[in-house]
Amino acid sequence: MDFLLHHGITVLGQWISIAELAGQVFALAVVFLAQRRTLWTWPVQVGATVLLFAVYASAHLGGLAARQVAILAISVYGWWAWTRRRDPVFGVVVRQGRLVERLAMLGAFLAGTTVMALVLDALDASWAPWPDAAIFVGTLVAFAAQGAGLVEFWLVWLVVDAIGVPLQISSGLYFSAAIYIVFAGLVVHGWWSWNRSARRVADRQVMAASS
Repeated sequence: MDFLLHHGITVLGQWISIAELAGQVFALAVVFLAQRRTLWTWPVQVGATVLLFAVYASAHLGGLAARQVAILAISVYGWWAWTRRRDPVFGVVVRQGRLVERLAMLGAFLAGTTVMALVLDALDASWAPWPDAAIFVGTLVAFAAQGAGLVEFWLVWLVVDAIGVPLQISSGLYFSAAIYIVFAGLVVHGWWSWNRSARRVADRQVMAASS
């Protein structure tokens, strides 16, 4: 891993380690694969977490590093959950979250961010504990909702991207910041795609119930 962290390329005057380059490309691929609701989403995510853990730990961003460990665990859950919700026509079945689920996501994000920020600050594990914590918790909420097949997980990713871009730039991780901007475009498309699929599944369920 040291080799991947200390060797890289220079793009537009900015040096990018191999670990950061490969990790963010894998992460970008995860968003692309998630749009298509393929099981390959999860093993690719595992590869991204290993690489990005090393990148963020070396950048003294404890929250971003810790989230990779949590993402790894959630990826195992997501992989298992998606294999249980496959449909021969629609693939992985997705749906819009109920009001109580949306409120639970919001509450988890706000409470989790507060607790994590205080922990990071107390441990001196991050130079920017609040945005670092928000990205950490937002990522967990997004992946948990993704594993559950909730369309709203895309909106959580938009929030994570909005916080992540300035934090990555301030940390000197310019390539990662650029990837986050690309993420935002893919997230908007994913939101549209999953909503369309959720409506089709809901319409089919209504037709089946009325027949």
